[in-house]
Amino acid sequence: MGKLIYERETFKIIGAAMAVHKGLGAGFLESVYQEAFERELTNQQIPFEKQKKLMVYYQGKPLQKYFIADFICFDKIVIEIKSASFLHKAGEAQTINYLKSINAPVGLLINFGQASLTWKRFINTKDKNK
Repeated sequence: MGKLIYERETFKIIGAAMAVHKGLGAGFLESVYQEAFERELTNQQIPFEKQKKLMVYYQGKPLQKYFIADFICFDKIVIEIKSASFLHKAGEAQTINYLKSINAPVGLLINFGQASLTWKRFINTKDKNK
């Protein structure tokens, strides 16, 4: 099996999410997990931007509408946080759209709402930087 794109970085991010889930468990609002995850990223010295505005382009020109990603880690990995009883297809589509909008190579959809932490990893197959 080949090596995953940004394997080391995504491993660190998922480890930080696991630490948060271990500390808080399931059942809190998404905003609680966002704040705790931010603290854990800082503690583990994982570089990030929170609530990052992502422009959407149509025919090469920016639209007035934009997305807000929960986190961008290592300047290239989009992180979307959820607190739900299961991962919805809408969350997956949202993460994929974020990847497309900024041409990011990798995205993680992390769900703190279940008894065990769940996540999905997405690869932008149109990424020009691969």
